[in-house]
Amino acid sequence: MAEVVQRVRPTEVTARHIAKRIFRHENAVLLIVLGAIIGLMGGLTNGLTSTRANMTNILVQSSIRGVASMGQTFVILTAGIDLSVGGVGLISSILGSSLMATGWHNIIGNPLSPLTVIPIMLATGAVWGVINGSMVSRIGMPPLIVTLGIWEITKGVAFEVCQGRSVAQQPDSLAFFGQRSVATVPVPIIIFVAVAVASYFVLHHTTFGRSVYAVGGNPVSAWLSGIKVRNILFSVYIISGFLAALAGIILTSRIMSASMKSLGGLELDSIAAVVIGGVSLAGGRGTIIGAIIGVIIIGVINNGMSVLGADPAVQGIAKGAIIITAVAIDFARRRRG
Repeated sequence: MAEVVQRVRPTEVTARHIAKRIFRHENAVLLIVLGAIIGLMGGLTNGLTSTRANMTNILVQSSIRGVASMGQTFVILTAGIDLSVGGVGLISSILGSSLMATGWHNIIGNPLSPLTVIPIMLATGAVWGVINGSMVSRIGMPPLIVTLGIWEITKGVAFEVCQGRSVAQQPDSLAFFGQRSVATVPVPIIIFVAVAVASYFVLHHTTFGRSVYAVGGNPVSAWLSGIKVRNILFSVYIISGFLAALAGIILTSRIMSASMKSLGGLELDSIAAVVIGGVSLAGGRGTIIGAIIGVIIIGVINNGMSVLGADPAVQGIAKGAIIITAVAIDFARRRRG
């Protein structure tokens, strides 16, 4: 009888140990939550949201949010926040569209090719990132106030460029970045994956990435250890601005136009995805993998609610509740830790 007990106990302990390790891992829990949400939405929509075509559509729709969220992850890991991503993406989209458009839409009278304009759009995003980063890292202004102000300024500049009108008549070649596929994989998904892989490598396999975590965890200790804290803070906002502009390029290519409604709510969606993905608003904790899962969770919820016919107000309430829950969980975790 004793021998039987000895044989069973190790198995029970091992199974319990494995289960604890799985549930202790934040990304494993997120994957379980994602699977549960996919199953729930599939059940509520009689399987409409679970088809391969719709799942691909979710990833395509999530690519814009995902690219911006990668930049937001860098910022939040330093205990900052970037509320300007929607405005930066908007001005990049409006400016680029106005330079490529034909007819009265064009602001210089002669349409430029996407190969010429896309670098300009990316540079525009990076420049606004420089402005954000300079005020946060050099002057020491609160990121919330700085990026909120830049968000308003970029929206105002965008309005001046387009005069409140939609900018259409884009060159056909622009559609490649938002509507085409490579080996059956939509280009927006390829761009998102490329940005995510690059972000993962930078954060987890470079000195710069380790410095980002160190600054977010304890900026004083990071400074004492020789890390140039101000340069790190300056850099993450440039990354965020650059990727916000890239998100604007993808959207412009998808709809072949730009308007003041473009990228509306991107700042909230990017923050929500990152926080849901387990990146702490206090900085220094979280992973790119978690942020990616958070992006997909938001995409599945948005898609499911659209299929169910839920109005935007309900979607906003749901996302707000999810953000509060995610922040509450992070706060409780930090208090225990």
